[in-house]
Amino acid sequence: MMQRDMPEKPTTLIEDASDGPVRSGRRRFSVPLKATILVVFVLTTVPVLGAIVEINRRSSDKVARAHAAEMVERFRTETIREIVTEFDALISVITTAAELGREAPDIFTDNRALRYLFSLLQQSETMLNVYVGLEDGSFRQARRIQDPTAEIHGVLPPPGSEYAYRLVEPSQDAPTMDRYIFLDVDRNELGEVAAETGYDPRRRPWYNFGVSAGTTTITDPELFWAFGLLGFTVAAPYSVDGALAGVVAADVTLDSFSDYLAQKPVSPNSVSLLLDDRGLVLAASDGSANYGADNQRVALPHVADVENRLVSLAYSQRPEVEGDDGEVYGFTYNGADYIVGLSSFEEDLGKPWRLMVLTPLSDFTAEFARNSRQMLIIGLAAIAVQLTIIYIIASLVASPLQRLAMKVTRIQSLESSADLPLPRSRVREVDMLSHAIDTLDTAVQSFARFVPIGLVRELLKSDRKLELGGQSRFLTILFCDVEAFSTLAERIAARDLLARISTLLSVVNKRVHEERGTIDKFIGDGVMAFWGAPAALDDHAWHGCVAALAIQRDLDRLNAEWRSDDAPEMRLRIGIHSDVVLVGNVGSKERMSYTVLGDGVNIASRLEGCNKIYGTLVCISHDTFREAGDRVCVRPIDEVYVKGRRASVIIYELMGAYGAGELFVPDPETVEVARITRQAFDALVAGDKVAAVSAYRAVLAIRPDDPVAKLHVERLEAGKDLPGGAVRMLGNGDG
Repeated sequence: MMQRDMPEKPTTLIEDASDGPVRSGRRRFSVPLKATILVVFVLTTVPVLGAIVEINRRSSDKVARAHAAEMVERFRTETIREIVTEFDALISVITTAAELGREAPDIFTDNRALRYLFSLLQQSETMLNVYVGLEDGSFRQARRIQDPTAEIHGVLPPPGSEYAYRLVEPSQDAPTMDRYIFLDVDRNELGEVAAETGYDPRRRPWYNFGVSAGTTTITDPELFWAFGLLGFTVAAPYSVDGALAGVVAADVTLDSFSDYLAQKPVSPNSVSLLLDDRGLVLAASDGSANYGADNQRVALPHVADVENRLVSLAYSQRPEVEGDDGEVYGFTYNGADYIVGLSSFEEDLGKPWRLMVLTPLSDFTAEFARNSRQMLIIGLAAIAVQLTIIYIIASLVASPLQRLAMKVTRIQSLESSADLPLPRSRVREVDMLSHAIDTLDTAVQSFARFVPIGLVRELLKSDRKLELGGQSRFLTILFCDVEAFSTLAERIAARDLLARISTLLSVVNKRVHEERGTIDKFIGDGVMAFWGAPAALDDHAWHGCVAALAIQRDLDRLNAEWRSDDAPEMRLRIGIHSDVVLVGNVGSKERMSYTVLGDGVNIASRLEGCNKIYGTLVCISHDTFREAGDRVCVRPIDEVYVKGRRASVIIYELMGAYGAGELFVPDPETVEVARITRQAFDALVAGDKVAAVSAYRAVLAIRPDDPVAKLHVERLEAGKDLPGGAVRMLGNGDG
């Protein structure tokens, strides 16, 4: 029945005895742990073993020479590419930082720059430090602590220092201080040291070199005074509104390039050098480069003066005219054959540097064939043994973890995991995890008995924490209460009554959960529940109605059992209303309750009390009927006023539901009673009392004891517009 404008006429007023309102992802792809461990081991060992065997299989001198030349060429190409890539990355980082300075001029003017510079430092292991100097003379730097035994401003860095922030901020009112803030590997501050300084970045070569270049550039080798090391600087100036604002730069030491070359030898006895266009050694894999006493001056040795005379001899025999991509040539010294590669960086990097690689051919001779066979046999045997051991260890870990994962899944879905015994493991961590999950299972199951189970499920599936607060939601609220509880208490022994009430409340709890509802609270012998929270539910009104019908059906079954004990029957009155209410956590931080608040809760409670006036069992509001629609069978009862609201509420008796099972489909007699009652109510609303009385009498002809029809007939024949006595009973009684 649709809501309509009603004529002015007396309407039932329903009040509360307390004179106040009632409050109330898609699963990602995964693989088994055991299989993963075995596959990863095989993929990381077998290819390496195969590659080594294949390389050592080349036993002939001709194949060895060809392979040596290929290895040298590949080493030259890859090394040049990696060095160029490293510099390109540094140039890109510094260029981006300078561009940021242009777009956000204030980014480098305060200590926010330190965290940003630190993030740049983490992007490359070869960077010694990253810093920015501004036109106002200020300087900010993020640097690595290369030598923890080297003093800074006369003191040693605190133990555990891995990084440091350096700040120089000129002041007109005080001496300029050079501050170092020491950090551990997690960037926690460990200490600070400061001293007066005359350091001015604007007078440093890197600053002037960057300014003169006008773009991102790489300096020539220079001495880093703060570290006592030689290296290069990548610098980029930036301007703001056409005026120079500062220079961003990063340092790379020559030692880092020597270490890089030493870590990537082309063969066991090979030597690699990085030279400039004059033949000066910038880096050497064998450590033969010597940069001067105590690094107090930039003194690069010439390749002809290094300690390894073989290197100078190989350099002296280079071709007079090198190809575009460099040269690979051979020479013989003291009966031993060597292969040399010489390549230029200038085209890729813009610097006249060259990479020289010297490797003895003996590193590639036939001896490796015999070794490769032995290595193959030993390697395969070792892999077989390791696979067996790894399989056993993986099984010890994976099997209990798999069972624990199944147990956690059961816990998350709030299903019983009693049939999954606690897995035992000789691995201490797995055994501790097993006990922890078992404790978690007990805690969650206990928690779910005191908190709405829907809220518990949502908390388990999300990362949200319980916090005070709520939100407005359109929900369906249900109140139910045992009729004449005081009378029952007088006629039934306390223990039996408690057992029956517990059984009844268990039925209510079960049916509410089956219909995806949330139990808010147990109020003595009554229950408050709602639908539509915490998880959204589109047809929450219909689910609430089905739950009410299911509860009444189960109570009929219980009464049939209890009737054999000569005990009085129990009747449960239910009120249902749909409205916008506030739902969320209320209380304190120490203890809170997930509940619903608002006028809609008050109405639902009043509707439960209406059943006492009209002799019904399930009373729903027009809002609930409108939401549930034709899927429920109802008949209008009356139009009432709820205390605290100006607008009247049309209330209905819920008589059946469609689509919830045959047990809930109303029989033809019930459908006919609902139809005639609707005609009677329409006549009553239209002011046609004669037609209304006639229709209500037609209902009584079908069901002589129908309480709704009886009440309206008595009221209309007595000339009363509302059952005043009933109102007083609601206000003074426990309904």
